Amino acid sequence: MTEGKDETERRKHKRYRVHDEAFAALGPHSTKIGQIIDVSMGGVAFGYIAGKEPPDTSFELGILFAEDSFHLTKIPFKTISDQEAKEVPFSTLTMRRCGLQYGKLTPSQISQLQHFMRNCTTGEV
Repeated sequence: MTEGKDETERRKHKRYRVHDEAFAALGPHSTKIGQIIDVSMGGVAFGYIAGKEPPDTSFELGILFAEDSFHLTKIPFKTISDQEAKEVPFSTLTMRRCGLQYGKLTPSQISQLQHFMRNCTTGEV
């Protein structure tokens, strides 16, 4: 039996790759900040360097795009996954991949997120 995309994909929203200058930050007091891997209208995945930080108690996300000074802050979220990513060759750093699902967004946040996805993504995943 062959597995098609429809059989394995459970997401409600299409995911998109983003430009290299797009970052996610949990805040305002977390040390988790990293490059966005992909984004959708339902959530975001980003990679970050694991440190010895205490368990994260932040429930607000910021999305930043350096190229056009875009920033979207105070996005409510819940963590869906936070797992070790592939090893970085010749490095003692541990990279992690964090997947977040947005909480209830305001109309302004939805509009800004749509703008981000129109102008800062490079194609469907």
